[in-house]
Amino acid sequence: MSSTPALAGRLIAMLDFLVRLFTENGYLSVFVVLMICGFGLPIPEDISLVAGGVMSGLGYANVHTMCAVAIVGILAGDVLMFVLGRIYGERALRLRWVAYLLTPRRYAMVQAKFSRYGNRLMFIARFLPGLRSPIYLTAGMTRRVSFMRFFLLDTFAALISAPIWVYLGYYGAKNHEWLLTWLDRGKIIVMLVAALILFFVARYFWKRTARRRTLLRLRQSRRKPQA
Repeated sequence: MSSTPALAGRLIAMLDFLVRLFTENGYLSVFVVLMICGFGLPIPEDISLVAGGVMSGLGYANVHTMCAVAIVGILAGDVLMFVLGRIYGERALRLRWVAYLLTPRRYAMVQAKFSRYGNRLMFIARFLPGLRSPIYLTAGMTRRVSFMRFFLLDTFAALISAPIWVYLGYYGAKNHEWLLTWLDRGKIIVMLVAALILFFVARYFWKRTARRRTLLRLRQSRRKPQA
């Protein structure tokens, strides 16, 4: 993200703006900004989360409370997009900002990703900046996913990504150079953590399924002589 001086300058300016906004208006401003990020607001969600962490690191908020507020704000925005799609279906595309957000090209791309990943896309979307909102909106419009499954997968993803960004801002609040360096690496860290957690979750369910199959075979083999 900060590979060029100009980009680093814009990043610092955006971060400083958000930190001032959050410091002056408290947790509510963090919640609102993260919620409208879910509507396609052109402010990166990760930078907003880092700004909340910086605010905490400067002593204006409790970092653990900030994590909770951030997660609730993220989920509120995602849920609103999903529900909008669920209630209005393709009629939602008549809204100008929705049509701008979900262009025909993006709609086709999201449909292709649904075909490839299925319901797992609700988890993967958290790590696809620029496609989150179109994915959640499309999920609601096409009714491919139940609300509960969407919410659980989205919450699981948010519980992974949000704390990493918030705590990164918290620990780098007084060292912009260190913070910018780790912002570059942050997405890789988030992806690695998500991949590790998915690996262990998949391993757990695979072992549980294997045990059930073994028990089923044992029961069937015990019943055969009786027959």
